[in-house]
Amino acid sequence: MASKSEKTRKRILDAAASVLSQRGYAGMRLGEVAQVAGVQAPAIYYYFASRDELVEEVMWAGAHDVRIHVEEAVAALPDGTAPLDRIMTAVDAHLRYELEISDYATASIRNARHVPEALRDRPAAEESLYSHFWRDLFEAAKKEGTIRDDLDATTFRMLLLGAMNWVVEWWRPETRGLDEVIAVAQDMVRRTVTDQEVRDPGRGRRSLS
Repeated sequence: MASKSEKTRKRILDAAASVLSQRGYAGMRLGEVAQVAGVQAPAIYYYFASRDELVEEVMWAGAHDVRIHVEEAVAALPDGTAPLDRIMTAVDAHLRYELEISDYATASIRNARHVPEALRDRPAAEESLYSHFWRDLFEAAKKEGTIRDDLDATTFRMLLLGAMNWVVEWWRPETRGLDEVIAVAQDMVRRTVTDQEVRDPGRGRRSLS
């Protein structure tokens, strides 16, 4: 069972993740973090030496937690699951965690290029591990023959991760459901990496992708 001190620290981190995800690095104020956490502002310095130390911990947790969540979702699939289906599961898990489950992931994604360079090293190490995980997913699909031979899988993988991370900037649950966003993302992947026929909207006929 977590101690009172550990629970308070977690409340402060949760509050910082919420404020950072909404206000950004420049707009985050420790007074607001303290108010959301239900503590006095000076108490934050008992757990974190500075505002930047608190921000770094949130950024690291966001990068770490989304990686673990997606890895565990894929690992839970039955043995023999097709590589493309593993990618589809990873897309689903990434978007759900980013948009529905964790303020930490949103804060980390939104502020990755806005925090000082000194605060990027620990989160960047997690991001590198996560990128390697996705690389392995695509390499397995390519080895199986699922991915088109003419596709630059590395470039597409980077574009996919960038597109999924950007969803935090435009998605509003009142305008479209999360399931719809996930389905569109999965369809985009499937139609791009395979030789499925896709509709040419300019001509109203079907053509090979």
